[in-house]
Amino acid sequence: MTNDSKAMLIDTTKCIGCQACEQACKQIHGFPQEHEKFLSPTALTVVQERGDKFVRRLCMHCQDPACVSVCPVGALKKTAQGAVRYAGGKCIGCRYCMIACPFEVPKYEWSKLAPYVTKCDLCADRVLAGKPTACAEACPTGATLFGDRDDVLAEAHKRIAENPVYVRKIYGETEVGGTSIFYISDVAFEDLGLKTAPMSQPLPTLSAAALGEVPTVVLVGGSLLSGLYWFTQRRQAVAAAVADEKAARGFNDKQRS
Repeated sequence: MTNDSKAMLIDTTKCIGCQACEQACKQIHGFPQEHEKFLSPTALTVVQERGDKFVRRLCMHCQDPACVSVCPVGALKKTAQGAVRYAGGKCIGCRYCMIACPFEVPKYEWSKLAPYVTKCDLCADRVLAGKPTACAEACPTGATLFGDRDDVLAEAHKRIAENPVYVRKIYGETEVGGTSIFYISDVAFEDLGLKTAPMSQPLPTLSAAALGEVPTVVLVGGSLLSGLYWFTQRRQAVAAAVADEKAARGFNDKQRS
């Protein structure tokens, strides 16, 4: 990513569960305004209650996104601004991105005749226009901070260093190779419903070796299957010829008699 890459810090100690971020997101996308508990085609970010804490969920915008690596048509792209954007016009509906995402973020418009995959795009058009994300702009407590990735990460480290109440870790800094969404918290991240151990290695690097073998597997497997098909068809043809020959002999014997 370039120095233009943006990121977001979600400080759960400051979140009061007001859902202003949710409503701002829904408003700019023209979605119904009711609160939803889980991510959906009409809820690209949600505020979830975890005991006496609140945590916001949205696309993590991974630095090396698994969803991008598995998309066969390039419908998903990691941009220089940090967002993972989706081009519905390219999408073929394979939903590989939904399977690949370690955070279970992309959702599918199952009820539509012409469905798309939906997910947060980090308000990419607003950011390109020099504005913050709608959710960050709407947050009344500073629980969501948006800005340059390096600055946001530095602020997260600063808050942790200055206040012992925080867990000594920034969630998203190293998970699956790093993301553009960071969390800091005064309770364990698993208590917030966040996956606690997505590995630090980017997922596409793990699949690259296996995917690299696909052409070989297809070629060898295809050759074997073709050979087996030919052999089976040949046996059937020989058996049919033998049967025809026997039938012809029987007919000729009858004619002679």
